[in-house]
Amino acid sequence: MDQKSIAERNNVHWIGEGDRVLMLAHGFGCDQNVWRFMAPAFTASYKVLLFDYVGSGHSQLSAFSVDRYSRLEGYAQDVLDICNVYNLQDVSFLGHSVSGVVGLLAALEQPDRFRDLVMLGPSPCYLNLPPDYQGGFAREDLEQLMDLMDKNYIGWADYFAPLAMGHDASKELTGELSGSFCSTDPLVAKTFAKATFFSDYRHILPQTRHPTLLLQGQSDALANPSVGEYMHQQMPGSQLVTLDTEGHCFHMSYPEKVSAEVLSFLVR
Repeated sequence: MDQKSIAERNNVHWIGEGDRVLMLAHGFGCDQNVWRFMAPAFTASYKVLLFDYVGSGHSQLSAFSVDRYSRLEGYAQDVLDICNVYNLQDVSFLGHSVSGVVGLLAALEQPDRFRDLVMLGPSPCYLNLPPDYQGGFAREDLEQLMDLMDKNYIGWADYFAPLAMGHDASKELTGELSGSFCSTDPLVAKTFAKATFFSDYRHILPQTRHPTLLLQGQSDALANPSVGEYMHQQMPGSQLVTLDTEGHCFHMSYPEKVSAEVLSFLVR
């Protein structure tokens, strides 16, 4: 596919005047709009690349395929497709939640495209796999969530949005996240949810080849601090910073605090 086709497929936008490229990747159920709180902090120093995964936001829904997007490698291919058509090198990749692992997959596939990685609230596996790993969720609880998506999609969105945003988040932000969930095609959402919450990518962590910042929230119902510590121990060259924040979407709730840590890492 050519540059114009990929730009339309993934709703690619560029902002900023810097020389280096900073690619911002949203998490499950969201789109590039979630970065509007943080993006201004980077535009003076970076060319900021915003995009939507296929099926999310204003991407081309017709390009969605259950076969491709039932695994996180499909989303990583979106990242690589964009990098390839724009011939990007030395990219700093900033991914929220599951996009942290998506970015790592992309960087392992084409390491020369990337300079470093920043992961906000990442998790390589959301399942509890005793006795060695506590991802935060019992399999049966996640299966019940998937069942709720099938039976009452709006009800699922109204339940999951406050869980993700955290109880201290404003009603406006929680409502925005719920609305984002509701605006996503249910098939797309369930496919992305299964790829996110039932996968296990712990085995790729030791293969990390790029400097990586792990930003962990102190209180996060979806990625607890022990997950961040586990990733730090498994990923060579990683740096772990735990922020005094509440909720999984702290890039929306605490943009100044998160931006400061990201900039400090990028200009190291």
